Amino acid sequence: MSSIIQLLPDHVANQIAAGEVVQRPASVVKELLENAVDAKATDIKLIVKDAGKSLVQVIDNGNGMSVTDARMCFERHATSKIRHAEDLFTIHTKGFRGEALASIAAIAHVELKTKQEFDELGTHIIIEGSKFITQDPSVLPKGTSFAVKNLFFNIPARRNFLKSETVEHRHIVDEFQRVALAHPSIHFTFIHNGSELFNLPSSNLRQRIVAIFSGKTNEKLVPISEETEIVQVNGFISKPEFSKKNRSEQFFFVNNRYIKSGYLHHAVMAAYEGLLKDGMQPGYFIYLEVSPNTIDINIHPTKTEIKFDDEHALYAILRSTVKHSLGQFNVAPVLDFERDPNLDTPYHYQNKDASTPLIQVNSNFNPFAEEKATMNFGGSTYRERKTENAHWESLYVGLKNDTKEIESFPFEQEAVSSSLFNDTDIEESKNRTYQIQKKYILSSIKSGMMVIDQKRAHQRILYEQYLKNMTVQQASSQHLLFPLEIYFSTNEIHLMKELKTALENTGFIFDAIESDKIIISGIPIQVTESEVSIVLEELVNDLQDGIPESSFSQNDSIAKSMARSLAVKTGTYLTEKEQENIVNGLFACKEPDVSPFNKPTFITISVDDLDKKFAI
Repeated sequence: MSSIIQLLPDHVANQIAAGEVVQRPASVVKELLENAVDAKATDIKLIVKDAGKSLVQVIDNGNGMSVTDARMCFERHATSKIRHAEDLFTIHTKGFRGEALASIAAIAHVELKTKQEFDELGTHIIIEGSKFITQDPSVLPKGTSFAVKNLFFNIPARRNFLKSETVEHRHIVDEFQRVALAHPSIHFTFIHNGSELFNLPSSNLRQRIVAIFSGKTNEKLVPISEETEIVQVNGFISKPEFSKKNRSEQFFFVNNRYIKSGYLHHAVMAAYEGLLKDGMQPGYFIYLEVSPNTIDINIHPTKTEIKFDDEHALYAILRSTVKHSLGQFNVAPVLDFERDPNLDTPYHYQNKDASTPLIQVNSNFNPFAEEKATMNFGGSTYRERKTENAHWESLYVGLKNDTKEIESFPFEQEAVSSSLFNDTDIEESKNRTYQIQKKYILSSIKSGMMVIDQKRAHQRILYEQYLKNMTVQQASSQHLLFPLEIYFSTNEIHLMKELKTALENTGFIFDAIESDKIIISGIPIQVTESEVSIVLEELVNDLQDGIPESSFSQNDSIAKSMARSLAVKTGTYLTEKEQENIVNGLFACKEPDVSPFNKPTFITISVDDLDKKFAI
């Protein structure tokens, strides 16, 4: 019997490895940016076209590669980062597996240009699907340029699994932000389809965070700092009042490497206990420095999961550090019953020296003198004279006696009613409604009774109303006295620009959409001014996974998100009139049986069902 086990060819092995290493264009961006950082670059430029499907190019001014290294870097398990197995416990670089470039070259067209500082000529290599096409010397500047074109050109099934351009672009921005936040001293530039999205000069950490997440972020940040034998903690956390419903501003870095850790996230949430509303998430940018031999990074090719030696101690330190900062900067409320706020010294008087008060005395003052002497206080002079008051009766001398009897004037004798309607016009409602547990509305019907979920019913009413406004008729708007400014991150602004037309159909009026904020001068009549930021933030959160291509699906998604945000919440007390409006509005809908999210809005209980309950 012949042998059936064979050694896989290199190009097949590379394609298999690519399945784990390169999941989407954002994976290529991550690997190339980390290689540029490892090459000690101080200026890194990322150029992307069609959300990475056509082109991902990273240009850096790092160390560059020699002719041999340029060819060797595309071989599997070829790396400059480690030499021995023991090096895995002292890793200070981003990559070390030697799989990334080989995997990328197996599923794309790659063009490499690289040159070391003291070499006269650089190297220009073109690879297509692991096949070397050309390798020529070339005149190049110091550094390396990687251009990855036509990703998954030889794996069409994998290319078909890619999401829309909006989704892939969001993933690329996420990876870019993670690397840029980990290295604020490096100048990063991000260009997408010819337009510059980010230009982040070398700066400190706080400036880098503000540059990425808009200028309004600066007032949200509270610094944290702690140094122990186990770990050194630095970074920033956000104030509780600026918490969001999504986790878009939550970052953990261990030794300048971005990681995901539910355990450490729980430690931060424990420190915020009692300060956040239900369902809200704080923002944080936390940097942990630990000894490399106490962590294991070699778990997954993406290297976003890390095993720690002593997780429990790390949890306790992180929780206490965050809690300490919240208290130190007066973010958390403090109760001090011994303190009298009236004794606090105002800030602008704290550093002033006390001076002796000046006392001025008028030695000539005599309260019993008939004519008071001139008194001089601080330069002002006045004379008080005693004058005789006229008799009070002189005030009434010469007045005519023209008074008339009040009874001679005619007055309207009709009684004025305080009610706008006559009592006879008010009719009692035939079907009264009752609210139970501030959650359900009871209404009687012929066959028994109906139990309506007030939240789901209101969602259905608002959903059909918004959908009608966007597709059939023009929505009504209420103009604001002062325009409203709402700040968003660059990624969210990009999403808002795509949603602008659909939102205008619901009643929003936009004055401008700038690089870090939107200015609104009009809002739908059903929305209050305080709810605008909540509605738009939840809308952005709901559509983070991409805007549907068809206009109807897009309108449907917006209507669902706004209905969920604005619907009456469970636990809200409703007056009898409000209950009646919800019942009547629900059965005026086209599909009153289910909410926009396909959940039942009401159930009916017949008299027979009730009889059976009482039949013992």
